[in-house]
Amino acid sequence: MGTRYVELLGMMFVASLWGWYEGSMLLLFSGCVLAAVAWMALDSWRFGQVLHWMREGDWANEPNLPHVWQLLVNKIRRLQKNLQSKAQENQSRLDEFLLAIQASPNGVMLLDSDGRIEWSNQTAFEHLGIDSQRDLQQHVVNLIRDPGFSAYLSKGDFQTEVSIPGPRTSASKPVVIAIRVHPYGIRRKLLLSRDVTAVQQAEAMRRDFVANVSHEIRTPLTVISGFVETMQSVPLDEAERNQYLALMAQQAQRMQTLVSDLLMLSKLEGSPIPSRQTTILASELIAQCVQEARNLSEVLTGGGHAFAIDQPQDVQLIGNRTELLSALGNLLSNAVRYTPAKGKISVSMRLMPEGDVQIAVSDTGAGIAPEHIPRLTERFYRVDRSRSRDTGGTGLGLAIVKHVIQRHGGQVKIESQMGVGSVFRLQFPADRVRQLS
Repeated sequence: MGTRYVELLGMMFVASLWGWYEGSMLLLFSGCVLAAVAWMALDSWRFGQVLHWMREGDWANEPNLPHVWQLLVNKIRRLQKNLQSKAQENQSRLDEFLLAIQASPNGVMLLDSDGRIEWSNQTAFEHLGIDSQRDLQQHVVNLIRDPGFSAYLSKGDFQTEVSIPGPRTSASKPVVIAIRVHPYGIRRKLLLSRDVTAVQQAEAMRRDFVANVSHEIRTPLTVISGFVETMQSVPLDEAERNQYLALMAQQAQRMQTLVSDLLMLSKLEGSPIPSRQTTILASELIAQCVQEARNLSEVLTGGGHAFAIDQPQDVQLIGNRTELLSALGNLLSNAVRYTPAKGKISVSMRLMPEGDVQIAVSDTGAGIAPEHIPRLTERFYRVDRSRSRDTGGTGLGLAIVKHVIQRHGGQVKIESQMGVGSVFRLQFPADRVRQLS
Protein backbone atom coordinates (compact mmCIF):
# COMPACT_ATOMS: atom_id res chain seq x y z
CA MET A 1 0.00 0.00 0.00
CA GLY A 2 2.86 2.38 0.85
CA THR A 3 4.39 1.84 -2.59
CA ARG A 4 1.29 3.28 -4.25
CA TYR A 5 1.52 6.46 -2.17
CA VAL A 6 5.23 6.78 -2.92
CA GLU A 7 4.32 6.56 -6.61
CA LEU A 8 1.72 9.34 -6.14
CA LEU A 9 4.13 11.57 -4.23
CA GLY A 10 6.80 10.96 -6.83
CA MET A 11 4.53 12.08 -9.66
CA MET A 12 3.46 15.17 -7.70
CA PHE A 13 7.09 15.97 -6.90
CA VAL A 14 8.04 15.85 -10.57
CA ALA A 15 5.09 18.13 -11.44
CA SER A 16 6.04 20.61 -8.68
CA LEU A 17 9.67 20.68 -9.92
CA TRP A 18 8.40 21.60 -13.36
CA GLY A 19 6.27 24.47 -11.93
CA TRP A 20 9.17 25.67 -9.73
CA TYR A 21 11.47 25.53 -12.70
CA GLU A 22 9.09 27.72 -14.70
CA GLY A 23 8.77 30.00 -11.70
CA SER A 24 4.98 29.87 -11.72
CA MET A 25 2.91 28.98 -8.71
CA LEU A 26 -0.04 28.32 -11.01
CA LEU A 27 1.94 25.81 -13.02
CA LEU A 28 3.19 24.25 -9.81
CA PHE A 29 -0.35 23.80 -8.48
CA SER A 30 -1.73 22.69 -11.84
CA GLY A 31 1.08 20.17 -12.24
CA CYS A 32 0.36 18.62 -8.84
CA VAL A 33 -3.36 18.33 -9.69
CA LEU A 34 -2.61 16.76 -13.09
CA ALA A 35 -0.18 14.36 -11.47
CA ALA A 36 -2.83 13.27 -8.94
CA VAL A 37 -5.44 12.84 -11.70
CA ALA A 38 -2.98 10.83 -13.82
CA TRP A 39 -2.14 8.62 -10.86
CA MET A 40 -5.82 8.01 -10.08
CA ALA A 41 -6.48 7.15 -13.74
CA LEU A 42 -3.54 4.74 -13.78
CA ASP A 43 -4.68 3.17 -10.50
CA SER A 44 -8.22 2.82 -11.82
CA TRP A 45 -6.93 1.16 -14.98
CA ARG A 46 -5.01 -1.37 -12.85
CA PHE A 47 -8.13 -2.00 -10.79
CA GLY A 48 -10.08 -2.48 -14.02
CA GLN A 49 -7.50 -5.07 -15.13
CA VAL A 50 -8.05 -7.02 -11.92
CA LEU A 51 -11.84 -6.82 -12.29
CA HIS A 52 -11.66 -7.93 -15.93
CA TRP A 53 -9.43 -10.88 -14.99
CA MET A 54 -11.83 -11.94 -12.22
CA ARG A 55 -14.89 -11.47 -14.45
CA GLU A 56 -13.48 -13.52 -17.32
CA GLY A 57 -12.29 -16.26 -15.02
CA ASP A 58 -9.15 -16.81 -17.08
CA TRP A 59 -7.15 -17.82 -14.04
CA ALA A 60 -4.19 -19.09 -16.02
CA ASN A 61 -3.50 -15.62 -17.57
CA GLU A 62 -3.33 -13.35 -14.56
CA PRO A 63 -2.43 -9.67 -15.15
CA ASN A 64 1.11 -8.53 -14.42
CA LEU A 65 0.67 -5.42 -12.23
CA PRO A 66 3.00 -3.59 -9.86
CA HIS A 67 2.80 -2.91 -6.17
CA VAL A 68 -0.26 -3.77 -4.15
CA TRP A 69 -2.27 -4.81 -7.20
CA GLN A 70 0.04 -7.73 -7.79
CA LEU A 71 -0.29 -8.70 -4.16
CA LEU A 72 -4.08 -8.57 -4.58
CA VAL A 73 -3.87 -10.68 -7.74
CA ASN A 74 -1.71 -13.26 -5.95
CA LYS A 75 -4.12 -13.36 -3.02
CA ILE A 76 -7.13 -13.85 -5.29
CA ARG A 77 -5.26 -16.54 -7.19
CA ARG A 78 -4.52 -18.46 -3.98
CA LEU A 79 -8.13 -18.17 -2.86
CA GLN A 80 -9.29 -19.35 -6.26
CA LYS A 81 -6.97 -22.37 -6.10
CA ASN A 82 -8.27 -23.25 -2.63
CA LEU A 83 -11.88 -22.93 -3.79
CA GLN A 84 -11.16 -24.98 -6.90
CA SER A 85 -9.50 -27.66 -4.80
CA LYS A 86 -12.47 -27.78 -2.43
CA ALA A 87 -14.88 -27.84 -5.35
CA GLN A 88 -13.01 -30.75 -6.91
CA GLU A 89 -13.00 -32.58 -3.59
CA ASN A 90 -16.74 -31.99 -3.14
CA GLN A 91 -17.41 -33.08 -6.71
CA SER A 92 -15.37 -36.22 -6.15
CA ARG A 93 -17.37 -37.01 -3.02
CA LEU A 94 -20.60 -36.33 -4.88
CA ASP A 95 -19.54 -38.62 -7.72
CA GLU A 96 -18.69 -41.40 -5.25
CA PHE A 97 -22.01 -40.90 -3.52
CA LEU A 98 -23.90 -41.10 -6.81
CA LEU A 99 -21.95 -44.20 -7.81
CA ALA A 100 -22.90 -45.79 -4.50
CA ILE A 101 -26.56 -44.98 -5.15
CA GLN A 102 -26.22 -46.36 -8.68
CA ALA A 103 -24.96 -49.63 -7.20
CA SER A 104 -27.91 -49.86 -4.83
CA PRO A 105 -30.33 -52.77 -5.49
CA ASN A 106 -33.13 -50.32 -4.70
CA GLY A 107 -34.30 -47.57 -7.03
CA VAL A 108 -33.69 -43.94 -6.03
CA MET A 109 -35.37 -41.02 -7.79
CA LEU A 110 -35.39 -37.29 -6.98
CA LEU A 111 -38.48 -35.24 -7.86
CA ASP A 112 -38.66 -31.45 -7.90
CA SER A 113 -41.48 -29.40 -6.41
CA ASP A 114 -43.62 -30.02 -9.52
CA GLY A 115 -43.10 -33.78 -9.47
CA ARG A 116 -40.62 -33.83 -12.36
CA ILE A 117 -37.67 -36.22 -12.42
CA GLU A 118 -34.43 -34.42 -11.55
CA TRP A 119 -32.19 -37.45 -11.10
CA SER A 120 -32.52 -41.19 -10.82
CA ASN A 121 -30.31 -44.25 -10.62
CA GLN A 122 -30.53 -46.95 -13.26
CA THR A 123 -32.33 -49.36 -10.94
CA ALA A 124 -35.30 -47.01 -10.59
CA PHE A 125 -35.50 -46.62 -14.37
CA GLU A 126 -35.55 -50.42 -14.74
CA HIS A 127 -38.10 -50.90 -11.95
CA LEU A 128 -40.49 -48.35 -13.43
CA GLY A 129 -39.86 -48.84 -17.15
CA ILE A 130 -38.51 -45.32 -17.71
CA ASP A 131 -35.92 -44.21 -20.26
CA SER A 132 -32.88 -42.75 -18.49
CA GLN A 133 -32.15 -40.18 -21.20
CA ARG A 134 -35.51 -39.30 -22.69
CA ASP A 135 -37.61 -39.07 -19.52
CA LEU A 136 -35.51 -36.75 -17.33
CA GLN A 137 -37.45 -33.59 -16.42
CA GLN A 138 -40.70 -35.38 -17.26
CA HIS A 139 -43.57 -35.49 -14.76
CA VAL A 140 -43.44 -38.82 -12.98
CA VAL A 141 -47.25 -39.29 -13.09
CA ASN A 142 -47.12 -39.11 -16.89
CA LEU A 143 -44.62 -41.96 -16.93
CA ILE A 144 -45.99 -44.24 -14.19
CA ARG A 145 -49.60 -44.60 -15.25
CA ASP A 146 -50.71 -47.02 -12.56
CA PRO A 147 -53.92 -45.71 -10.88
CA GLY A 148 -52.75 -46.88 -7.48
CA PHE A 149 -49.54 -44.86 -7.74
CA SER A 150 -51.36 -41.76 -8.99
CA ALA A 151 -53.78 -41.94 -6.06
CA TYR A 152 -50.92 -42.52 -3.63
CA LEU A 153 -49.00 -39.49 -4.91
CA SER A 154 -52.01 -37.15 -5.00
CA LYS A 155 -53.21 -38.19 -1.54
CA GLY A 156 -49.92 -37.12 0.01
CA ASP A 157 -49.99 -39.72 2.81
CA PHE A 158 -46.58 -41.36 2.52
CA GLN A 159 -46.58 -43.33 5.79
CA THR A 160 -46.92 -46.57 3.82
CA GLU A 161 -45.75 -47.84 0.45
CA VAL A 162 -47.71 -48.72 -2.65
CA SER A 163 -47.21 -51.77 -4.87
CA ILE A 164 -47.59 -51.68 -8.64
CA PRO A 165 -46.98 -54.22 -11.44
CA GLY A 166 -43.47 -54.03 -12.91
CA PRO A 167 -42.93 -53.16 -16.60
CA ARG A 168 -41.98 -56.77 -17.45
CA THR A 169 -44.82 -58.43 -15.55
CA SER A 170 -46.85 -61.18 -17.19
CA ALA A 171 -49.48 -63.72 -16.17
CA SER A 172 -46.89 -66.49 -15.91
CA LYS A 173 -44.17 -64.35 -14.29
CA PRO A 174 -45.66 -61.51 -12.25
CA VAL A 175 -43.33 -58.71 -11.17
CA VAL A 176 -44.27 -56.49 -8.22
CA ILE A 177 -42.54 -53.16 -7.47
CA ALA A 178 -43.02 -51.42 -4.10
CA ILE A 179 -42.73 -47.60 -4.09
CA ARG A 180 -42.28 -45.35 -1.06
CA VAL A 181 -42.11 -41.53 -1.24
CA HIS A 182 -40.26 -39.39 1.34
CA PRO A 183 -40.82 -35.60 1.24
CA TYR A 184 -37.78 -33.36 1.83
CA GLY A 185 -36.77 -29.76 1.30
CA ILE A 186 -39.36 -27.40 -0.15
CA ARG A 187 -41.99 -29.67 -1.72
CA ARG A 188 -39.31 -31.98 -3.11
CA LYS A 189 -39.68 -35.75 -2.93
CA LEU A 190 -37.38 -38.75 -2.70
CA LEU A 191 -38.91 -41.81 -4.40
CA LEU A 192 -37.58 -45.24 -3.45
CA SER A 193 -38.48 -48.41 -5.33
CA ARG A 194 -37.68 -52.07 -4.74
CA ASP A 195 -38.56 -55.35 -6.38
CA VAL A 196 -40.66 -57.31 -3.88
CA THR A 197 -41.60 -60.13 -6.26
CA ALA A 198 -39.46 -62.70 -4.46
CA VAL A 199 -40.67 -61.50 -1.04
CA GLN A 200 -44.32 -61.81 -2.03
CA GLN A 201 -43.71 -65.19 -3.62
CA ALA A 202 -41.96 -66.39 -0.48
CA GLU A 203 -44.83 -65.11 1.64
CA ALA A 204 -47.33 -66.89 -0.60
CA MET A 205 -45.26 -70.07 -0.41
CA ARG A 206 -45.16 -69.76 3.38
CA ARG A 207 -48.93 -69.39 3.57
CA ASP A 208 -49.44 -72.32 1.22
CA PHE A 209 -46.93 -74.38 3.16
CA VAL A 210 -48.65 -73.75 6.49
CA ALA A 211 -52.05 -74.45 4.95
CA ASN A 212 -50.82 -77.67 3.33
CA VAL A 213 -49.10 -78.93 6.47
CA SER A 214 -52.20 -78.17 8.53
CA HIS A 215 -54.38 -79.97 6.01
CA GLU A 216 -52.08 -82.98 5.73
CA ILE A 217 -51.92 -83.43 9.51
CA ARG A 218 -55.59 -82.64 10.16
CA THR A 219 -56.86 -85.50 7.97
CA PRO A 220 -55.12 -88.39 9.81
CA LEU A 221 -55.80 -86.71 13.16
CA THR A 222 -59.50 -86.59 12.30
CA VAL A 223 -59.45 -90.28 11.40
CA ILE A 224 -57.60 -91.25 14.56
CA SER A 225 -59.87 -89.10 16.75
CA GLY A 226 -62.95 -90.66 15.15
CA PHE A 227 -61.72 -94.18 15.78
CA VAL A 228 -60.75 -93.36 19.37
CA GLU A 229 -64.17 -91.88 20.03
CA THR A 230 -65.82 -94.95 18.48
CA MET A 231 -63.74 -97.36 20.56
CA GLN A 232 -64.57 -95.40 23.71
CA SER A 233 -68.32 -95.26 23.15
CA VAL A 234 -69.24 -98.38 21.16
CA PRO A 235 -68.69 -101.99 22.28
CA LEU A 236 -66.47 -103.74 19.74
CA ASP A 237 -65.52 -107.33 19.22
CA GLU A 238 -61.91 -108.39 18.82
CA ALA A 239 -61.92 -108.28 15.02
CA GLU A 240 -63.42 -104.79 14.85
CA ARG A 241 -61.02 -103.46 17.45
CA ASN A 242 -58.03 -104.88 15.60
CA GLN A 243 -59.31 -103.38 12.36
CA TYR A 244 -59.67 -99.93 13.95
CA LEU A 245 -56.26 -100.15 15.58
CA ALA A 246 -54.68 -101.10 12.25
CA LEU A 247 -56.28 -98.08 10.55
CA MET A 248 -55.17 -95.81 13.39
CA ALA A 249 -51.63 -97.16 13.11
CA GLN A 250 -51.71 -96.49 9.37
CA GLN A 251 -52.72 -92.86 9.91
CA ALA A 252 -50.14 -92.44 12.67
CA GLN A 253 -47.48 -93.80 10.32
CA ARG A 254 -48.61 -91.33 7.68
CA MET A 255 -48.15 -88.43 10.11
CA GLN A 256 -44.78 -89.78 11.18
CA THR A 257 -43.66 -89.96 7.54
CA LEU A 258 -44.86 -86.41 6.95
CA VAL A 259 -42.98 -85.08 9.98
CA SER A 260 -39.87 -86.99 8.92
CA ASP A 261 -39.99 -85.46 5.42
CA LEU A 262 -40.55 -81.97 6.86
CA LEU A 263 -37.55 -82.37 9.14
CA MET A 264 -35.50 -83.59 6.19
CA LEU A 265 -36.43 -80.51 4.16
CA SER A 266 -35.66 -78.21 7.08
CA LYS A 267 -32.27 -79.86 7.54
CA LEU A 268 -31.45 -79.52 3.84
CA GLU A 269 -32.34 -75.81 3.80
CA GLY A 270 -30.43 -74.97 6.96
CA SER A 271 -27.23 -76.97 6.51
CA PRO A 272 -24.10 -76.01 4.54
CA ILE A 273 -23.28 -77.35 1.07
CA PRO A 274 -22.21 -81.03 1.25
CA SER A 275 -18.53 -81.60 1.88
CA ARG A 276 -16.23 -82.87 -0.86
CA GLN A 277 -14.44 -85.15 1.58
CA THR A 278 -16.97 -88.02 1.44
CA THR A 279 -17.91 -90.21 -1.53
CA ILE A 280 -20.23 -93.09 -2.39
CA LEU A 281 -19.94 -95.59 -5.22
CA ALA A 282 -22.70 -95.14 -7.77
CA SER A 283 -23.15 -98.94 -7.89
CA GLU A 284 -23.59 -99.05 -4.11
CA LEU A 285 -26.06 -96.16 -4.19
CA ILE A 286 -28.15 -97.77 -6.92
CA ALA A 287 -28.04 -101.25 -5.41
CA GLN A 288 -29.16 -100.10 -1.95
CA CYS A 289 -32.01 -97.95 -3.29
CA VAL A 290 -33.21 -100.66 -5.67
CA GLN A 291 -33.27 -103.18 -2.81
CA GLU A 292 -35.39 -100.81 -0.72
CA ALA A 293 -37.70 -100.34 -3.73
CA ARG A 294 -38.03 -104.14 -4.09
CA ASN A 295 -39.01 -104.37 -0.44
CA LEU A 296 -41.64 -101.65 -0.88
CA SER A 297 -42.95 -103.39 -4.00
CA GLU A 298 -43.26 -106.62 -2.01
CA VAL A 299 -45.37 -104.86 0.60
CA LEU A 300 -47.61 -102.99 -1.87
CA THR A 301 -48.01 -105.45 -4.75
CA GLY A 302 -46.52 -108.70 -3.54
CA GLY A 303 -43.39 -108.16 -5.62
CA GLY A 304 -45.27 -107.52 -8.84
CA HIS A 305 -42.73 -105.09 -10.35
CA ALA A 306 -39.82 -106.01 -12.58
CA PHE A 307 -36.60 -104.15 -11.83
CA ALA A 308 -33.69 -103.60 -14.25
CA ILE A 309 -30.30 -101.96 -13.69
CA ASP A 310 -28.17 -100.64 -16.56
CA GLN A 311 -24.75 -99.43 -15.39
CA PRO A 312 -21.94 -99.89 -17.92
CA GLN A 313 -19.30 -98.45 -15.57
CA ASP A 314 -18.90 -97.37 -11.98
CA VAL A 315 -17.88 -93.98 -10.57
CA GLN A 316 -17.67 -92.31 -7.19
CA LEU A 317 -20.11 -89.50 -6.42
CA ILE A 318 -18.72 -86.79 -4.14
CA GLY A 319 -21.21 -85.59 -1.55
CA ASN A 320 -23.42 -86.47 1.37
CA ARG A 321 -24.19 -90.19 1.39
CA THR A 322 -27.44 -89.90 3.34
CA GLU A 323 -28.80 -87.15 1.11
CA LEU A 324 -27.98 -89.00 -2.12
CA LEU A 325 -29.62 -92.19 -0.82
CA SER A 326 -32.69 -90.15 0.10
CA ALA A 327 -32.90 -88.52 -3.36
CA LEU A 328 -32.62 -91.71 -5.41
CA GLY A 329 -34.72 -93.60 -2.87
CA ASN A 330 -37.56 -91.09 -3.25
CA LEU A 331 -37.56 -91.48 -7.03
CA LEU A 332 -37.67 -95.28 -6.82
CA SER A 333 -40.33 -95.13 -4.10
CA ASN A 334 -42.52 -92.94 -6.34
CA ALA A 335 -41.94 -95.31 -9.26
CA VAL A 336 -43.13 -98.25 -7.18
CA ARG A 337 -46.18 -96.39 -5.84
CA TYR A 338 -47.35 -95.09 -9.22
CA THR A 339 -46.49 -98.07 -11.45
CA PRO A 340 -49.13 -100.80 -11.65
CA ALA A 341 -48.26 -104.39 -10.76
CA LYS A 342 -46.51 -106.23 -13.59
CA GLY A 343 -44.94 -102.89 -14.59
CA LYS A 344 -41.22 -102.34 -15.15
CA ILE A 345 -38.92 -100.00 -13.25
CA SER A 346 -35.43 -99.32 -14.63
CA VAL A 347 -32.38 -97.57 -13.19
CA SER A 348 -29.56 -96.54 -15.52
CA MET A 349 -26.33 -94.60 -15.11
CA ARG A 350 -24.41 -92.85 -17.86
CA LEU A 351 -21.11 -90.96 -17.85
CA MET A 352 -21.61 -87.99 -20.18
CA PRO A 353 -18.88 -86.70 -22.57
CA GLU A 354 -18.45 -83.51 -20.46
CA GLY A 355 -17.75 -85.62 -17.34
CA ASP A 356 -21.24 -85.27 -15.84
CA VAL A 357 -23.04 -88.33 -14.50
CA GLN A 358 -26.72 -88.97 -15.14
CA ILE A 359 -28.75 -91.46 -13.12
CA ALA A 360 -32.21 -92.10 -14.59
CA VAL A 361 -35.23 -93.81 -13.05
CA SER A 362 -37.87 -94.83 -15.58
CA ASP A 363 -41.19 -96.58 -15.12
CA THR A 364 -44.12 -97.85 -17.17
CA GLY A 365 -46.77 -96.07 -15.14
CA ALA A 366 -49.69 -93.96 -16.34
CA GLY A 367 -47.48 -90.97 -17.11
CA ILE A 368 -47.87 -87.30 -16.23
CA ALA A 369 -49.62 -84.61 -18.24
CA PRO A 370 -47.27 -81.89 -19.59
CA GLU A 371 -48.93 -79.06 -17.62
CA HIS A 372 -48.04 -80.75 -14.32
CA ILE A 373 -44.34 -81.41 -15.00
CA PRO A 374 -42.99 -77.88 -14.20
CA ARG A 375 -44.62 -77.98 -10.75
CA LEU A 376 -43.84 -81.54 -9.70
CA THR A 377 -40.96 -80.51 -7.42
CA GLU A 378 -43.08 -77.99 -5.48
CA ARG A 379 -43.91 -78.93 -1.91
CA PHE A 380 -47.21 -80.81 -1.55
CA TYR A 381 -47.95 -80.57 -5.26
CA ARG A 382 -49.76 -83.69 -6.41
CA VAL A 383 -51.13 -84.64 -9.81
CA ASP A 384 -53.75 -86.84 -8.12
CA ARG A 385 -54.19 -86.05 -4.41
CA SER A 386 -56.42 -88.97 -3.52
CA ARG A 387 -54.15 -91.48 -5.23
CA SER A 388 -51.10 -90.01 -3.55
CA ARG A 389 -52.62 -90.40 -0.10
CA ASP A 390 -53.78 -93.94 -0.90
CA THR A 391 -50.20 -94.93 -1.75
CA GLY A 392 -48.78 -93.25 1.36
CA GLY A 393 -47.17 -90.23 -0.33
CA THR A 394 -46.62 -86.96 1.52
CA GLY A 395 -46.17 -84.68 -1.48
CA LEU A 396 -42.65 -83.77 -0.31
CA GLY A 397 -40.56 -86.48 -1.98
CA LEU A 398 -39.71 -84.65 -5.19
CA ALA A 399 -39.10 -81.40 -3.27
CA ILE A 400 -36.50 -83.28 -1.23
CA VAL A 401 -34.97 -84.71 -4.42
CA LYS A 402 -34.67 -81.23 -5.96
CA HIS A 403 -33.05 -79.74 -2.83
CA VAL A 404 -30.53 -82.59 -2.56
CA ILE A 405 -29.45 -82.41 -6.21
CA GLN A 406 -29.23 -78.61 -6.19
CA ARG A 407 -27.06 -78.76 -3.06
CA HIS A 408 -24.71 -81.03 -5.04
CA GLY A 409 -24.62 -78.59 -7.96
CA GLY A 410 -26.84 -80.71 -10.22
CA GLN A 411 -30.36 -80.63 -11.55
CA VAL A 412 -33.46 -82.77 -11.91
CA LYS A 413 -34.89 -83.42 -15.38
CA ILE A 414 -38.36 -84.92 -15.88
CA GLU A 415 -39.85 -86.44 -19.02
CA SER A 416 -43.21 -88.16 -19.21
CA GLN A 417 -45.75 -89.38 -21.74
CA MET A 418 -49.33 -90.24 -20.90
CA GLY A 419 -49.96 -93.98 -21.11
CA VAL A 420 -46.26 -94.77 -21.60
CA GLY A 421 -44.45 -93.82 -18.40
CA SER A 422 -42.03 -91.33 -16.89
CA VAL A 423 -38.27 -90.78 -16.68
CA PHE A 424 -36.65 -88.84 -13.81
CA ARG A 425 -32.99 -87.96 -14.35
CA LEU A 426 -30.52 -86.82 -11.69
CA GLN A 427 -27.60 -85.03 -13.32
CA PHE A 428 -24.43 -84.53 -11.26
CA PRO A 429 -21.76 -82.04 -12.43
CA ALA A 430 -18.29 -83.23 -13.36
CA ASP A 431 -16.73 -81.67 -10.24
CA ARG A 432 -18.91 -84.02 -8.14
CA VAL A 433 -17.73 -87.12 -10.03
CA ARG A 434 -14.57 -89.11 -9.48
CA GLN A 435 -13.84 -91.77 -12.09
CA LEU A 436 -12.31 -95.05 -11.02
CA SER A 437 -8.96 -95.94 -12.54
